Amino acid sequence: CNLLDGMVAVEGGKGTPVGALYNEIPDRVADSLLLIGAGYGLGLPALGWMAALLAALTAYVRALGGSLGLEQDFRGPQAKPHRMALLTVGCLAAAIEGYGNGTHHALTLALLLIVIGTAWTIVRRTRAIAAELEDRG
Repeated sequence: CNLLDGMVAVEGGKGTPVGALYNEIPDRVADSLLLIGAGYGLGLPALGWMAALLAALTAYVRALGGSLGLEQDFRGPQAKPHRMALLTVGCLAAAIEGYGNGTHHALTLALLLIVIGTAWTIVRRTRAIAAELEDRG
């Protein structure tokens, strides 16, 4: 759904000057609510907050590159679609796991992977931006 709304606007020629603004802000709010909520649901709020903070930072680094005149970098390994896919799989696995034995290790693992992967995404994007800026001279 996240990818679809932007593609429809851009491909259909319905994009507006403020479209990106109205696309990005709800995305950051949704990221935060879902990731923080998952952390609280697990009894590990710090893990959820860390995932949300890093998710916001990936968008910040991408937008910063764009503000410096570079093409916005959407690379992963934990860009928004990847984070949401991993969170969805973690939730589904936790539901099955919880029904079977009452634990939720799958969701904990998913949040940990989101934190690690998102931190790596920030490093990759930052390095790419720095390399492009250095190439410009």
